[in-house]
Amino acid sequence: MKSIKYLLVLVFTLGFTQLNAQLNLDVPYVPTPMDVVEAMLDLGKVGKNDVVYDLGCGDGRIVVTAAKKYGATGIGVDLNPERIKEANENAKEKGVEKKVKFYEGNLFDFDFSKASVLTLYLLPDVNLQLKPKILAEMKPGSRVVSHAFDMGDWKPDKQISVDGRTVYMWTVPNKKK
Repeated sequence: MKSIKYLLVLVFTLGFTQLNAQLNLDVPYVPTPMDVVEAMLDLGKVGKNDVVYDLGCGDGRIVVTAAKKYGATGIGVDLNPERIKEANENAKEKGVEKKVKFYEGNLFDFDFSKASVLTLYLLPDVNLQLKPKILAEMKPGSRVVSHAFDMGDWKPDKQISVDGRTVYMWTVPNKKK
């Protein structure tokens, strides 16, 4: 039984590795549970005047929920065209396709300076690579919310646990002169 479990884990991992290699992905697709999505949006104090950007948006659940439940507008970006297709289908199903947009692209090349709330469920090294871009491009007072992974020496303003999952929130500081 142990060897079967090991084999399944190996096949699953190799599948992710091959898919990531084919699409040149930095992060595997692992959907954020809906209770964590809502906690992220609550922690980020998302409201109807916010523009929520989700980097590595997957099926669009964060942006769609921000639009449907909180009245925000939103943008998601993902490298995987299948995820973008799913995200657009989810937006249409929830009736928010006019409030959200999804783009296939590399999050490092993507302009997210208009976001008032930026959401992430990436990996620690990806968060650290994004941190200088976030601090340079986002407006002071904008919020950054990350599921599971922090930003190294940038200490979060708030940190909560949802069913054993950590969610962090930072406020972009004023620019140093």
